[in-house]
Amino acid sequence: MNRRVGLFGGTFDPVHNAHVALAHAALHGLALDEVRWVPTGHSWQKDHRATAAEHREAMVRLAMAGEPRFVLDRIEIDRPGPSYTLDTVRALHAAEPGTEWVLMIGQDQYAGLHTWRDWPVLLGLVTLAVANRPGTTVQPHADVLAHPHRAVPLAMLDISATDIRQRVAAGADISQLVPPPVARYIETHGLYRALAAGESTSHGS
Repeated sequence: MNRRVGLFGGTFDPVHNAHVALAHAALHGLALDEVRWVPTGHSWQKDHRATAAEHREAMVRLAMAGEPRFVLDRIEIDRPGPSYTLDTVRALHAAEPGTEWVLMIGQDQYAGLHTWRDWPVLLGLVTLAVANRPGTTVQPHADVLAHPHRAVPLAMLDISATDIRQRVAAGADISQLVPPPVARYIETHGLYRALAAGESTSHGS
């Protein structure tokens, strides 16, 4: 039988409890054999300077520890230049033929999917699983709705990486927002203590 793998990409700056809860929900709710976590290398759509990949990778490894069906893939970290999802999916298809890929994205990504590189090609290679934040309704572009695809809804906790970064910079508690090992890592390495210019208007994921 073909394997069914969830593809969970993101900046993870930092990874937080909503990410972990979403990965578990997808694992069980979508009958996945595995959730493949893919930290972004250089995100072409983010408007803040991401923390060094080594830190983001380390935090994801801490957050996913204990679940053998969570696997980290460095494909985008190791690839030079901007990280385009289609490039990643094509590479994974070539490396693991026969695998069914379920692309897990957020509502904001779903709304902007029509701006992604060669998005119609991407939709032909994956099944979408769209995570909905509580109390929000976002509709994708009409072109996306008109294109043949199957979106599988997933619930997502209302936690923002932007808010976490701002809380750390302000000296506020984040213990209820990120896994304990991640909180310790942020403290030990002094991450997010000084926000970059424009951070207050950026959007985390």
